[in-house]
Amino acid sequence: MRLGTSSPLAHSSPEEWAMNQVKLGSRCVNFPLNCEDPEDKIIAYRDAARKYDLLIAEVGIWRNALAADPDERKKNIDYCAGQLRLAEFIGARCAVNVAGAFGPRWDGHYRENFSDRAWKETVDMVREIIDTADVKNTYFTLEPMPWMIPTGPDEYLKLIDMVDRDRFAVHMDIINMTNSAQRYFNAEEFVDEVCEKLGKMIRSCHIKDVHLAEEYTFRLEECAPGKGEFPLRYYAEKMSSIDPDMPVILEHLNTDGEYIEYMAYLKEVLDGV
Repeated sequence: MRLGTSSPLAHSSPEEWAMNQVKLGSRCVNFPLNCEDPEDKIIAYRDAARKYDLLIAEVGIWRNALAADPDERKKNIDYCAGQLRLAEFIGARCAVNVAGAFGPRWDGHYRENFSDRAWKETVDMVREIIDTADVKNTYFTLEPMPWMIPTGPDEYLKLIDMVDRDRFAVHMDIINMTNSAQRYFNAEEFVDEVCEKLGKMIRSCHIKDVHLAEEYTFRLEECAPGKGEFPLRYYAEKMSSIDPDMPVILEHLNTDGEYIEYMAYLKEVLDGV
């Protein structure tokens, strides 16, 4: 397992970026640039990561490639393909997005997200991105979400089968998949299920925590590691058993100080994994 963060931390050069990550205890990183940045800058950050043995886990996308407006959808799909090509160029394990939403918020929860139309258009979108980018080494992945496909391992397997492209793989966010009482209260069993079904197809992982609020009705709240009840060490051990170089990325904190604090916590909790 290679622990890292989604934050680039404050820095003034590629060298300082990489050095700061190493000082933090990171052994993998999310790439802090995008495909629209100058090539020489991209190369400088890529080479800094290589110099300090920082595995580039992910190139993030985070745009709605199923947007209702045709021009916006095309623009976002083109950007997805560009980010996937960037992942290939820098040697990242994957480019990652969410499937997309059928409503005004790009990652919002809508009934239509689970319609037959959503499945068909998601499959067509993933195929178009992969076929356009034509990469040979990296993978396009979708981060699971609580309210858009795929919400769990069975939906991910169905999507993989429907897409039918060898450059489509799995991005794992186990907390996003923890969207029911059954998965929350049987977390270790759910981790086992995910590993059994998706296993070697997982290219990168996120790590955070989840807390069940006491107030009605059923409310699961994402939180920082150690502020919830998820068996984080068990999760990390299982991901590491799949691949000893599996990237495990801490995300969704607000400040550099919080990343420093919770990376220290994770290094203690996950010592030896």
